Amino acid sequence: MAGRIPESFINDLIARVDIVDVIDEHVPLKKAGRNYQARCPFHDERTPSFSVSPDKQFYYCFGCGASGTAIGFLMDYLHMDFPEAVHELAGRAGMTVPVEAGFKGRTGDVERLYALLAQAQQHYSAQLKDHPQSERAKEYLKGRGLDGRTAAAFQLGFAPAGWDNLLKALGTDNEKIRDLEAAGLLIRKDDGGHYDRFRERIMFPILDQRGRVIGFGGRVLGDEEPKYLNSPETPLFHKGRELYGLFQARKASRQLPRLFVVEGYMDVIALHQHGVTNAVATLGTATTPDHLERLFKTTPEVVFCFDGDEAGRKAAWRALEVSLPVLREGRHVSFLFMPAGEDPDSLVRKDGPAVFNNPKRFTPLSDFLFDSLLAQINPNTDEGRARLVDLAKPLLAGVPAGAYKQLLAQRLAKLAGMDVPTVAALVGAKSVKRVPAYPPSAGSARRSPSLVRAAIRLLLHKPPLAVKLEPPPDLRNLTLPGVPLLQELWELARAQPGMNSAAVLEHWRDREEVSHLRKLLMDEIPADEEGAEHEFKAAVSKLCALAGKKDAVAAPDKRPSELSEEEKNALRGRFKSGKPSKKSP
Repeated sequence: MAGRIPESFINDLIARVDIVDVIDEHVPLKKAGRNYQARCPFHDERTPSFSVSPDKQFYYCFGCGASGTAIGFLMDYLHMDFPEAVHELAGRAGMTVPVEAGFKGRTGDVERLYALLAQAQQHYSAQLKDHPQSERAKEYLKGRGLDGRTAAAFQLGFAPAGWDNLLKALGTDNEKIRDLEAAGLLIRKDDGGHYDRFRERIMFPILDQRGRVIGFGGRVLGDEEPKYLNSPETPLFHKGRELYGLFQARKASRQLPRLFVVEGYMDVIALHQHGVTNAVATLGTATTPDHLERLFKTTPEVVFCFDGDEAGRKAAWRALEVSLPVLREGRHVSFLFMPAGEDPDSLVRKDGPAVFNNPKRFTPLSDFLFDSLLAQINPNTDEGRARLVDLAKPLLAGVPAGAYKQLLAQRLAKLAGMDVPTVAALVGAKSVKRVPAYPPSAGSARRSPSLVRAAIRLLLHKPPLAVKLEPPPDLRNLTLPGVPLLQELWELARAQPGMNSAAVLEHWRDREEVSHLRKLLMDEIPADEEGAEHEFKAAVSKLCALAGKKDAVAAPDKRPSELSEEEKNALRGRFKSGKPSKKSP
């Protein structure tokens, strides 16, 4: 597989690219003090709440909370994946993206495989246009209602009958033959020779998110089996992650409110031709968690399209089981069941795109879930309702904590005739107690941030501070929340002295702490270096002093109502000993 992009390169890239220039190309920005602002591109609003900081190389929307670096903006706004966004910015900066460990060896270099697959696609397209055997393929495509423009958009081709057409065309030397085998286009014979994998099939190139060919699907023209044949797993192609038509969907529309997941190549192409350009298909496999993660990076809503028969319902249930564990806030799954005897291809040709543009026709996941479970039990008996809870429990237990899980638990409780807290506890959806707002002091509208938070915030805004002060050994004695993050951030900034705030965020991109860091980056700190350094040293000094007070370590930043009896007794002891704290750190 392709290697990882070194973090040092990411830091250098972030330092060279100006986020204001990157965003301004897509969303016109206006100067507003030290920052720039615009109406947010991620939600509808009348007044600007989208702010871009050239100092921090960071954007943030005060309306919807969208935030990130230049890399994150390209990923969220243009639906690029991480490597794609890095390559895009590197191209702007005139930089070449290195890798730490690449795909090497007998199967060839990654870039050679990309080039070879592109040549194979051109070869198959030429065969569809000019080969004497291609008339049958053309008639099949015309019979499916496909026009030439759509065929060109999806780069369709044709593999004629014969064992070595592609081998003769592209296998000009031993290295090319090895690469063709590595790309899944040739199969090795027992005697050491090779023959073409795809023969007498219409060819569907499978593209990655940058539009590069990574594999093929081939459909027979008759009744032979298998009807569809996909490329095998290769260094470039992993069918459990790829989605046919995703590149074309993203190309057709930058903003995709939903994506339809259908079962076949021709379904995707037919929908696209009739104006439903937001359709994709899995590649001969059931939907996987990797598929869903890729889909939800592109759209907030996924609509599975299945036949309404028993087989379609079973496939829909498998999709439901895979979807439940990834349904975090802002993600939605629905189902669109086809009428009897129809599939998306035939339905859109018969009735047009209206059925796909009408959300009232979609079945929400929760409705499909409970309707399916209720069909298996007798809701009029205690035994049946108990069985309903037993069936639902493992499904709901896998749903991430949040409002959606709470609502599912409430609905289950109503159907089972049970109280909500009992059912919520059974499925792991216990209510979170709301802590009343702490009364503000006379001189402050809100509580001051803790010492740990203050130190992290200052270091995040000004990473060079880490070089000016070595982490004190006393910090290791503190068991306060956030101290491990502070220590890690400190060590990171010392190890890479040139990194800025945006580079720090990229380091934490795939970790849960990143959302906390993004919020801290929106706080204001002293603009001058001397003031920031003074505050940082003062916070660290107080933390070191706190490290020597054993009884203060347990709960330094809690409100009185949140303290345990043990912590309260410890505090009383400190006051009796004549060592009270003047204020909470």
